[in-house]
Amino acid sequence: MDRNDVRRAWEDVAATYAARRDPDGSDAALIDDLLDSLSPPASVDAPLVLDVGCGDGARTLANLPPGSVGLDVSRRGLDLAAETVPDARLVHGEMSALPIGDDRFDAITAYHAVFHVERERHPAVYDEFARVLRPGGRLLMTLPSGRFETVRRGWMDGEMFFSAPGRERTLDQLRTAGFTDVETRTATDPLGSSTEFAFATLAGDRTEDPQSRP
Repeated sequence: MDRNDVRRAWEDVAATYAARRDPDGSDAALIDDLLDSLSPPASVDAPLVLDVGCGDGARTLANLPPGSVGLDVSRRGLDLAAETVPDARLVHGEMSALPIGDDRFDAITAYHAVFHVERERHPAVYDEFARVLRPGGRLLMTLPSGRFETVRRGWMDGEMFFSAPGRERTLDQLRTAGFTDVETRTATDPLGSSTEFAFATLAGDRTEDPQSRP
């Protein structure tokens, strides 16, 4: 499946996925740890967080500070997010070419998202994450456990593309993109399975005046 096929697939399954997944779980609790880890000046005001692959917003975006930004390739997913998280800002776009300016965010969450992009483009995704984060910004993302590329037919009564280069290769790609201090945790995902997550910090120090934040 190419990126347009994936977009269409998410349009088809967005509502079913929203209805079937559990909005609670230990992976949602990781967001509190992420927010607690943000250092000044982000703590002066609520940190600005980008949720990549936000879908209907119930699992991740709803747990982020008011005014956080949700991005998704599916307009149907964004329609659902607008109902679930009405105070969020929503953006339609693709994560390997984020329609967002540089150095905008204190943190990024990317839950169960990157592995829907062809694994050859994962380095571009992580470069984009680094570009839109402020120096010292934090990333919390699902860490794929294996190496795979497949289309799962019947998934959420539709079909979906999954692709990953493997756990260690993913960690290497994050480091190449400029992320350091990578820490992994295991938590429960929206469909009840155990999944590994990675916390990482973008290299560099925060030097901007908090009053200059958008």
